[in-house]
Amino acid sequence: MGRIDDLDLKILSELSKDASISVPRLSKKININSSVVYSRIKRLVKRGLIKKFTIVINDEALGFNVKALTGITMDSKLRDNVLGELFKIPEVREVAEVTGRFDVLVTMTARSLDEMHQIISEKVGRIEGVQKTETFIEMRKTSREIISNSVPK
Repeated sequence: MGRIDDLDLKILSELSKDASISVPRLSKKININSSVVYSRIKRLVKRGLIKKFTIVINDEALGFNVKALTGITMDSKLRDNVLGELFKIPEVREVAEVTGRFDVLVTMTARSLDEMHQIISEKVGRIEGVQKTETFIEMRKTSREIISNSVPK
C-alpha cells in the first residue's frame, strides 16, 4: 500500500473534521503548498485511504430529535429478508452486523419517543425473521473532538 507520512496524516485529520474545506484553505491551515496538498489528496483517494467525501446531516435541524440504537436477534435463515426490510424503513440510518448477544445493531432517528416506539413495534418488530429487539435511546453524545479540546495540555 505504501507509506503514510505525517503530512498524509495531517491532511486526513483535517479532512475528517471538514471534508468541504478548499485545497487553498487546507494548505494554508497546515502550511503546505496547495499543489502538494492537491496531489496528496488525489494519491490518498487513488490508494483507497479516502473512500469518499460525504456530508453529515443535522437530523435535529430536520426535526429528528430522538436517536436510538436497536439490537436485533434474528432467525439466521431469514437474514437477507431482515436486512432488506430494515433498509426499506426511512428512519433507519445504519445497520451493522455484529458479534455478541445481538445479530445486528440498527441506528434510527425519529421526531419523538412515540414515533420511535411506533417504528420499532410496528415496522421493525413485524419484519419476518426478527425474533427480539432491545432499544437504547441516545440521551447525549460526546464527540472525540469535544473531549480532546477540553483536556488541558
